[in-house]
This record gives sequence, structure tokens and C-alpha cells, in this order.
Amino acid sequence: MSSSPVIRCGTAVRAHADVRIRAARLASALAAMGVEHGDRYAIVLRNDIAFVEATLAGAAIGAVPVPVNWHWTGDDLAYLLADSGSKVVLVHTDLLPSVEAVLPAGAAVIEVGVPHDVAAAHGFTRPELTSRHPDMDTLIRAHAPVTAPVTDPPLGVIYTSGTTGRPKGILRQPVPAEHAGRLTELVVEGFAFGSATSTLIPAPLYHTAPNTHAVFALALGLDLDIPPRFDAEGLLALIQERRIEHLQMVPTMFVRWLKLPEDVRARYDLSSLKSIVHAAAPCPQEVKRAVIDWLGPIVHEYYGGSETGAAVTCTSEQWLEHPGTVGRPFADVEVKILGDDGTELPPGRAGEIYLKPFSVWPDFTYLGNDAKRREIERDGFLSVGDVGYLDTDGYLYLSDRRNDMVISGGVNIYPAEIEACIITVPGVRDVAVFGIPDPDFGEALAAHIELEPCATLGADDIRTHVTGHLAKYKVPKVIVFDDALPREDTGKLFKRKLKEPYWQVRIDA
Repeated sequence: MSSSPVIRCGTAVRAHADVRIRAARLASALAAMGVEHGDRYAIVLRNDIAFVEATLAGAAIGAVPVPVNWHWTGDDLAYLLADSGSKVVLVHTDLLPSVEAVLPAGAAVIEVGVPHDVAAAHGFTRPELTSRHPDMDTLIRAHAPVTAPVTDPPLGVIYTSGTTGRPKGILRQPVPAEHAGRLTELVVEGFAFGSATSTLIPAPLYHTAPNTHAVFALALGLDLDIPPRFDAEGLLALIQERRIEHLQMVPTMFVRWLKLPEDVRARYDLSSLKSIVHAAAPCPQEVKRAVIDWLGPIVHEYYGGSETGAAVTCTSEQWLEHPGTVGRPFADVEVKILGDDGTELPPGRAGEIYLKPFSVWPDFTYLGNDAKRREIERDGFLSVGDVGYLDTDGYLYLSDRRNDMVISGGVNIYPAEIEACIITVPGVRDVAVFGIPDPDFGEALAAHIELEPCATLGADDIRTHVTGHLAKYKVPKVIVFDDALPREDTGKLFKRKLKEPYWQVRIDA
């Protein structure tokens, strides 16, 4: 661990000690604005050191940070701000109009200046502060830091991505002091920090894993890099320049890496890397094997959900022995596969995955919706909506999201398998496969595909490839080429935005 650890975002560098002082001063400012213990405040920021400071500020006064997907506008943003009951919203200047348009009555705003590097990474000119609201830096200078300790500070509210409907706010109970040490050990194991002294987060901090990663990196005293935005080659350059030892990724980022020409990847010295951990979405077997072949057996994986935390883990060696697995449960975690009637299924049978989290993992509810929380539990086991199976050695395999499964002519089809096949086609940048109405079979398969620049693939090329690798009934009936698919940097794909027009036609008919 570094003796004087720092956080970097672009060219900005700030010592951990300074980050904590600024967070404590911001906590005083929030308190002066009426934010009390248990109250919530929203963070509408791109990746920035200010995001980390805003997150830490709540703990000093027992307030609850609510990280917000900064892409959201209009009804989505209005819903989240109202549903969370946030008293204050911290927002980057360029995003201010979207927040002001839907700001709930009585809520206040703290404006956060956009750093030059953040604006450049996102391709816009850095705006000046508007002066319509107090700005974060001025408030920090004007307030003394909070020093009084808070007993059992609440954790943040994380909203699920809402890929199939309205997002749900996950509100956790505080972690009792006697559980904090064990919980830290579990996070260190799940994120495969090992002996690393430096780490990097290329994904948006508004999601659970990157947010948790950042908080624990500070707690562990690690040098932390938070690029303003993911860039495949830029990340390789940053690893080489900063001698990064630990990295958290999502499979989409692996795909972007592997799409780079081999001579580009070979330019960079990545020998400093001791461990890479990935999660958030299924990783195609060909992609994971290629990354392990390239970087060595340093690739770790965990599986879980925002509700359950990491529950299953897998090393490179385990994956190579059990290709396609996401691993085995951590000690103190249980996994069951249940059928539609709630009965436990034997090894090899696919069903809904239920997880019993760590005994020290804090319980939760969905904000304002305890009934929804009860719906996902069976005898202490929780479902996060995935389908999969266990093998005879106790290794877990993912099939797909329960809501994404397609039933065509009575046959269950898992789009994730078809997506993993199509993404390997040279020239394919991204793909989404889902069910659409079909008069004969109930549902048929549609594939929406985003191509690499200058690629000239057609629908027949895709069908030929799938036919050569999968059963004929898994070949998409409809193939559409889109300029871009609605996917976040974390790998979350908003299929409902693609599916709704197909199903709306049937509703309107």
C-alpha cells in the first residue's frame, strides 16, 4: 500500500488525505442545507474525483448518497429524484439543465464544475459555472470539516438499471461495527485486490461495483485511477504509464480490447498487472479464453447482484478447468437452482438462481416497495433474476436473464448464447438478441447489430455464422443493423428500448 496514496482522474491528482478533508467539509455544507442523518442526496456526476468526495461526505453526517446515471433525463431522472426523496442534488454544470427541468419541489442543487479532462473525454467544451446555485468548491472552502463520529452510518442507495422497467432503489441497513472487518475481507477477496498497491476503475461510478471499488480502494490506501471515460487503447496506455497492478472490467471492455489490432495491443507493456476482476454480465467463452491467453491466468470473476453482493467467485485456473463457469460460492454463501414451482433442481438442470448472501452482508429493502423485496426471496435465498445451473462439482453457469429468455414454439432459448456467438464475427462491434411477436411460434428471435466502422456485413453473413455454430432454431429471424445500441459503459444493455417498438405494434393492432 502506498505511504501517500492518491486519486487520479485525467491530469488531476489529489491525495487521499485531501479527499477526506474535502468530503468532511462538504458534509458540513450538506448539513447546513438541511441534510440530516438518514436523509438522501443525489450525485449526478461523470467520473471525477468530486464523485468520490461527494460519496464519502454522507458518512460523516449519516446521510445517504444516491449515485445517479448521468445519462438519464426527463421522466427517468424525474422518477429517480422523486422516488429517492433526495434533498440535495450535486450535478456537473453541463448536466444542470436536465436536473433543473425535473427538480422536485424543495430540493436544492450544488453545482460541480466540470474538469477540463472530463469535458475533453466526452467531447464537449468545458462550461463555466452558471452561478445559479452554490458550487461545490466554494462550499468546501466556506465550511469547517465535520469531526463528530457517526454511529452505524447508512450506506448509499443504488438504483438498478431498469433494463426491463422502472429502476428500483436498493436501500441497505447500516453495517454493524463488529461486521465491518469481515465485510472488508470479503470485498478484498471478491475484487481480487490481493497485494496490489494501485488500482483502476474504467467503469462509471454510479454503478454498484465501481462505487464499492472506489470506496474500498480509499479504505485500503491504494493509489486509484478513475479515467473520465473508457477508451480501449487509452486504457492500455494508462496501465503502462501508471504501472497499474489491479483492474476491474466488464466483458464489453474485453471485447473492445480484443477488437484492437494485435500490433496495437502489443505496443503496451502490461506486465505490472497482478489481477483483473470482471463481473456485471456474462462473458463469452471465446472472449475470456482470449484474454487469459493474452494476459495470463490473472483474470478473476465474481457473480452476484446489487442486492446480494458478490456471491460466487472464479479464478482463471478454475475457469480453464470448467469453461463457461462463473465459479463456486464464497465460504458462507449458498446457491440453489429452483424450478417454477420452487423445487430445487439437480445438477445440469437450468432454473432460476437463488443466492443466500454472506451472513455479514447487510440486509436491504427496495425503497418504498417492501412488497417487491419480499417477492424475490424464498426461505432466505434471493433471486436477482438470472437463469442458470450447477454442475456436479458445484460450479455455477449462467444461461441468461429470466426476463430475456425467449419461448419459441415451446422451446426455451437463451439470447445470451446467441449474442456470444455473433460478437465473435469480425466486424461486429455489439449485438442484442431478444424475442419479438410471431403469429406461428409465439415469439421469434431478432438481432440488432452494431458494426465496426467500415465493416460491410449483411444479414446472410450473420445467419451463416450462427448456423455454423448453433442449432438452426437459434438463428435470428429478424436482423437489423443499428448505428449504436443502447448499452452503458458497464455493459448493461437496455433491451427494452429495442423490444418495445415490436411489441407495441402488436398492442396497437
